[in-house]
Amino acid sequence: MREKDLRLALICYGGISLAVYMHGVTKEIWRLARASRAFHDGRACTGAESVYQQLLDELRSYGGLSLTVFADIIAGASAGGINGIFLAQAIATGQSLDPLTDLWLEAADVEHLLDAQAKPTRLSKLWAAPLAMLANRDGAIDSLDPETRAEVRRKLSTFVRARWFEPPFGGATFTHLLLDAFDAMAAAPADRPLLPDDQPLDLFVTVTDFRGHPQRLRLNSPPEVVETEHRLVLGFASAGAGDRTLADCAGLAFAARATASFPGAFPPFTVTELDGVLAARGTDWPGRDRFLEQALPRHWAAGIAERAVLIDGSVLSNAPFRPAIDALKNRSAQREVDRRFIYIDPTPGPGGFRFGGGGASDTPGFFGTILGALTDIPREQPIRDNLEALDGRSERIARTRRVIDAMQDEVEEVIERLFGRTFFLDTPTPSRIANWRARAQDEAARRAGPAYAAYGHLKVGTIVEDLAALIVRIAPASSAPTRAAVREAIWGELARRGLERVTAPGGGATTVAIAFFRGHDLGFRIRRLRFVARRLASVQQGNDVIAPACERFERALYAILALYLARESVRFFDPVICRHAAEAGARPGELLDAIAAAWDLRAIDDEADRQLAEALSDLPKAERRAMLFAYLGFAFYDLTTLALTGGDADGEFDRVKVDRISPDDATFIRAGGTDATLKGTRFNAFGAFFSRAYRENDYLWGRLHGADRLVDIIVSALPAGRGLPPGRAATLKRTLLHAILDEEEARLTAVTALTRSLRAEIG
Repeated sequence: MREKDLRLALICYGGISLAVYMHGVTKEIWRLARASRAFHDGRACTGAESVYQQLLDELRSYGGLSLTVFADIIAGASAGGINGIFLAQAIATGQSLDPLTDLWLEAADVEHLLDAQAKPTRLSKLWAAPLAMLANRDGAIDSLDPETRAEVRRKLSTFVRARWFEPPFGGATFTHLLLDAFDAMAAAPADRPLLPDDQPLDLFVTVTDFRGHPQRLRLNSPPEVVETEHRLVLGFASAGAGDRTLADCAGLAFAARATASFPGAFPPFTVTELDGVLAARGTDWPGRDRFLEQALPRHWAAGIAERAVLIDGSVLSNAPFRPAIDALKNRSAQREVDRRFIYIDPTPGPGGFRFGGGGASDTPGFFGTILGALTDIPREQPIRDNLEALDGRSERIARTRRVIDAMQDEVEEVIERLFGRTFFLDTPTPSRIANWRARAQDEAARRAGPAYAAYGHLKVGTIVEDLAALIVRIAPASSAPTRAAVREAIWGELARRGLERVTAPGGGATTVAIAFFRGHDLGFRIRRLRFVARRLASVQQGNDVIAPACERFERALYAILALYLARESVRFFDPVICRHAAEAGARPGELLDAIAAAWDLRAIDDEADRQLAEALSDLPKAERRAMLFAYLGFAFYDLTTLALTGGDADGEFDRVKVDRISPDDATFIRAGGTDATLKGTRFNAFGAFFSRAYRENDYLWGRLHGADRLVDIIVSALPAGRGLPPGRAATLKRTLLHAILDEEEARLTAVTALTRSLRAEIG
């Protein structure tokens, strides 16, 4: 039985009122994660979750695959940012998303969102009422039944007659609703967090800093310039193995309100607004200052965090792939990983929703050109650059693996000559493993000759980059140095210590270089263990006899890896070192020594040797020797492949696949994409704010489309040559879709005709 993690990194696009559709999709992902967790805990689920469990069980039976599914990276903008925040909260805490559904359906309505000061009186702007009918040019009202048509017409009239030249929706009103949602989730029954105990969770939300903040750039001439940066990414993390809290609910509400401050509809967000809402609710925010220092470091350092003006995150970054890609570096792997980037796009294809107006063949007019330049084009930039970055990473991984495969015979011959006749090779002990490892590394350095200098300097450079990134990460945000400044300080300190040369006159590394590697080369140790894990997978593949012993060895291997990975976490370091990190430029030597002392890699190496010796003893003789040779031979591989992998090998070292969830892709029930299914696209994507029926429609389709695509994605995780019986996936998908309709029928009273129609279409 092969064990595999199907790890989801979610990218949630903006979409204004299509947030309701995205809530349906993210809720289905939440239900899948709940089903997977319960399945591996041996607990049965009901409803749609039971069908996901049945699918996982059949993957075991027919595909020989034990699959664990969870989402551990979430990035979102605007409406996608809100849904990403609530999904992350549910994953981290085990809370339910069901209370959020009721709030979306009830409160995401123009009559709830309108600012109290903006609502029209009975006689206000009666002359403006006909303007509301101009919005019916696309037939949005006429296409509905009479009851819904009357509701939309009435609410649209109210909206048009509200105050002009100021945002009609209330900022404080919206903030109250967000806090109500967090309270409702907290009050509902909760389960366990939906991640493995040691698996981190990263959440990223894009925001636009309207006024901008200064960003210093280094040039050749002049040496430094200052530009205004408007992009902000609010990051939240739960490290696992203890407190799963992402942030105070006030901090999460800050991010949700800021990322969805759609220009013209909602007023810009400020800290003062949130302070006022919390005061009105009688709610404390104990982590306020620390949160603002992390979220708005430049403003906080200048003492103007309360004056920051934040608007919709999708203005400059509607598809936040980059922070999600960067998060891959900090991921461990307890078993084989199938990493998927899944982006949720409710309006795929050219032209999603446009404010510039006009069709594809029309020459834009004066206002259309302005609006398109300011809104449409920035929002609709394709994700090609992000896909190319992921493809480039995957190609580097594939190229490295091809090199390793080509080297394997030669490296194993060298290791065989070194250790093959060693009497105690089949009975490794911690001290023997330590001695053999040192001998193998010395031999690799000696055989490399002059090439070792290039490898050694590359290793030093890689460590310096990792240390610089770590120091910036652990320093207080308001006083964190730049990575360039830290890098320069570290290089200066290493030159002072004599690390300008890494090779000794007789070959191999200098004493100074060896001491530096022993104290700071965390990456080499992590790469070595992951290399052995990948070699184990190839040894075990197709051999059911040795599978149990290999699985036990694999668990032990990743337990050892966890010892090293824990030292990459920000939470590993005490406050003294974190404060010291802010002064890295002044005292780099003291900081390097403090990090080395905190890591204490030599002690961890000793513990790793002990656990490895114990785990090897449980393997059959041939596999024990293969794993030991892979472990000892890694130094030879690293000499060749480090230049190919860069920093990629320190994180998940697996090819990344990209999937999309959208109405165009989920065609099991109905073809036609967005136009054939969603209602919220009307009125430039504000449509669902005008009708509960619209919201119920889009929410239901979100769950159905999410389920349709998730079944496809799960089945695609099966190994090559394995599959479910013909037609079985379609049968399970049909059962799942009916289960969703059963769960939602009582709640969705405004779309009963749609529910009946869908049952017939599903069959």
